[in-house]
Amino acid sequence: MSEQALSSASQVLEARFPIIVYVTNQDLSQLPTSESHGNPWLPFGDRLAYEWARYHYVKLQSSAADIQQGLDLWRATVMMYQADHDSCDGVPWKSAAEMYGTIDAIPVGGVGWTTYRLSYSGPQPTGTLPQWMQETYELNVRDVLSVFEEQLASKEFDGEFEYMPYEEYNEKGSRVYSNLMSGIWAFREALQDTISQDKKTHGAMFVPIIAGSDKTTVSVATGHQEYHPVYASLGNITNTARRGHGNGVVPIAFLPIPKRVDPFQASKRQRKKTAFQMFCRQLYHSCLELVFAPLKPYMMEPKVMKCPDGHFCRTIFGLGPYIADYPEQVYLSGVVSTWCPKCDALPTDLDGSGSHHRSHIKTDLLIKTFNPSVLWDDFGLRHNIVPFTYSFPRADIHELLAPDLLHQLIKGVFKDHLVEWVLEYLHLEHGETVALDIIEDIDRRISAVPPFPGLRRFPDGRDYQQWTGDDSKALMKVFLAAIAGYVPSVMVRCIAAFMDACYIARRNAIDSPSLEHFQDCVETFHQLRTIFIEVGVRISLSLPRQHALKHFYRAIHLFGSPNGLCSSITESKHIRAVKEPWRRSNRYHALTQMLKTILRTDRMTALHRHLEDSGALRGPGPPGFPSGLGNNVPIDLEDLEDDDEAVVPGKSENTSDFDVQLAFRTQHGYPSRLYPLAMYIQQPKFPLVFAQFLYKFSHPDELVAPSTIDECPAFEGAIKVHHSAIATFYAPSDLSGSGGLRRERIRSTPHFFGHPRRDTVFVVVDDSQVGMEALEIGRVLLFFSFEYRRKNFSCALINWFVHTDERDPDTGMWVVKQELDRRGQPTLEVIHVDSIARAAHLLPIYGDSRVPENFHYHCALDSYRTFFVNHYVDHHAHEFIGRD
Repeated sequence: MSEQALSSASQVLEARFPIIVYVTNQDLSQLPTSESHGNPWLPFGDRLAYEWARYHYVKLQSSAADIQQGLDLWRATVMMYQADHDSCDGVPWKSAAEMYGTIDAIPVGGVGWTTYRLSYSGPQPTGTLPQWMQETYELNVRDVLSVFEEQLASKEFDGEFEYMPYEEYNEKGSRVYSNLMSGIWAFREALQDTISQDKKTHGAMFVPIIAGSDKTTVSVATGHQEYHPVYASLGNITNTARRGHGNGVVPIAFLPIPKRVDPFQASKRQRKKTAFQMFCRQLYHSCLELVFAPLKPYMMEPKVMKCPDGHFCRTIFGLGPYIADYPEQVYLSGVVSTWCPKCDALPTDLDGSGSHHRSHIKTDLLIKTFNPSVLWDDFGLRHNIVPFTYSFPRADIHELLAPDLLHQLIKGVFKDHLVEWVLEYLHLEHGETVALDIIEDIDRRISAVPPFPGLRRFPDGRDYQQWTGDDSKALMKVFLAAIAGYVPSVMVRCIAAFMDACYIARRNAIDSPSLEHFQDCVETFHQLRTIFIEVGVRISLSLPRQHALKHFYRAIHLFGSPNGLCSSITESKHIRAVKEPWRRSNRYHALTQMLKTILRTDRMTALHRHLEDSGALRGPGPPGFPSGLGNNVPIDLEDLEDDDEAVVPGKSENTSDFDVQLAFRTQHGYPSRLYPLAMYIQQPKFPLVFAQFLYKFSHPDELVAPSTIDECPAFEGAIKVHHSAIATFYAPSDLSGSGGLRRERIRSTPHFFGHPRRDTVFVVVDDSQVGMEALEIGRVLLFFSFEYRRKNFSCALINWFVHTDERDPDTGMWVVKQELDRRGQPTLEVIHVDSIARAAHLLPIYGDSRVPENFHYHCALDSYRTFFVNHYVDHHAHEFIGRD
């Protein structure tokens, strides 16, 4: 930021808040691009030096001591095999500091950090000043304009960038809400008079800025180690790119935390005083205003900027949705805690009728009309807090607060409310001793569910202390089946309605019928949750995080799918932006070291992208250079024992297609002939069903195959056995590549961590239908391949599970049971893997039975006969076979 802009910002802040600001260190670190002089690896001497630095600094995250040791070993190796021991030109650096200097000299990528020091300048009390009034607070911030210039010009977002707002409709004519630019808000903002009619701005590209902030703690044991990063992203980037790309969301600031300003006990008393709390809020908004100040001139007048497609475009910026959990939303909006930051509903009856949306205009009118006590008691407003969005055009924080799936719904309503309320009900209903026995069995039910790609296991049930967001998501997938039979059916239906609403809101694209179904689920949840009052668990249900559900319907219309605005995105960034840099520091003045680490990592990433685009990483390296180093060499997932799921780069042309292929590696030790193989796997019916499969191939018009093997084609060829297959499908609502593709492994192996594992799959039996009407469930007993009539076949031997005609009325899940023949034996069939859609997850229906204490989850599919088809196992499954 220029000195003139800084002076102007300081004057504005002093006029609004008792805070002064001045810059103490400005290091934008924007080095001019140097000529390569024929060396594409500059500032590195050659490819080997670059790959060595990338391997140690980015991949291994080696410490300075480890880098120094590696350089010493490298130098010793060179000297050992070099005739002239005095010459060590083969080693590019003498020390880790020299290597860091080379990284700092990278001429592409990376926006440096500026440090501002802020302090209190308001009225001072007589006597000894509180310590917090004497302190200075550091704000570390990047020039956001430079950050977004770098993001806009990045080719990695080409094809994943929306240049204008749009309306999307599916083949049924229903409006679809997906990316931010598909929502009503972006369309409205882009058509504002200031953009559409002004000659200077007419036709300019609207670029909304998505921001988010969230405190995170890196160490509790070593004292106060808390940081408050701010992240930002271009709103034009698609949801999948924002969630999938490492540079889709970047840290732009670290806010000061005025806490524990001195070691004396008096500071704790001071922190409870109104003056200090007001200062903290004012400091918070002052910092955010400084962070986004460089964008303000270009919110009314366009700036020419380079776009991901390589063309230049006039650009108008605007503040877009802000990602924050409820405590941070209270800070951002200037409302009183327990009040809603988006509407004026009373905290004693948040879900009652008659509430209205908040806005800056309404707040201004209320502040001019009523005294502070009335504002606090009747409207939940703090008269002395001015949200930072006031100083920016077309920005109202009450509207811009994004719906938060993670903290409001998953961690909040589900984990902290519903799960705890169920446990409390069991204690009230059955007493302490019986309740603990039931809860122990529920924990065993949770730990006994069959394995599934990406499913987090709970070896001890849900009974452990440190919960993360991923733990709460994993518990949602298996919770209903575990409590069914132990709690009233209306309680199960209440939780199921809430979970359906969560899963619909998590979809990457939500059409109008699904949005209406979401609203129906919310209303059903609100009606059924009164059961917790009836059984004595709750007195009131007026809770801010549950109330937030009422605002999701409008927020989805405004901003598209909450999937691209969830706080899980910013939380995931804590790892690279805070936790890993902190671990690499020496813990003394750690933030300064962390900022250097972030900047150097960004530069290494930018240089790697530049080398990929230029083609320097393709082809063989210099003599002796390891082949494939630095290239994206495909890895056979069979080599990764625990890798049951992975993201896939690229994008499918048809998002409804499924692709299943057998793993490349074939298994040795199996007989290659049909009858010996049948005896080896203990499936005597295998030759018959195999012959029937060949008959159907040879006679495609015949609906029924012969019942005897003699009437079927003979087969004398070799059979190869595979232990897994790879399913690739379009699942942008789950963890996926930037194009929305996801890959999962389906296993059928006799040895998986010491136990056999035979996964279940969805098999398409009628592609003219949708949902479970088109599907059956099969359990894969064997994956195999063979050649017949010069055609290669990839097949699976399966047991069938048949589903009922209706869903379970309480859980809403389909019910299946193993299909048996006239002799009571499981039915067998050979199918082509092309008929497999993807893996399916079955949850045992436990009924009144207790799970044995030493029960192992690998035995679940063999120990029970009826199962729920778990459409909560991931968001794709919910959309694939869900309720709507």
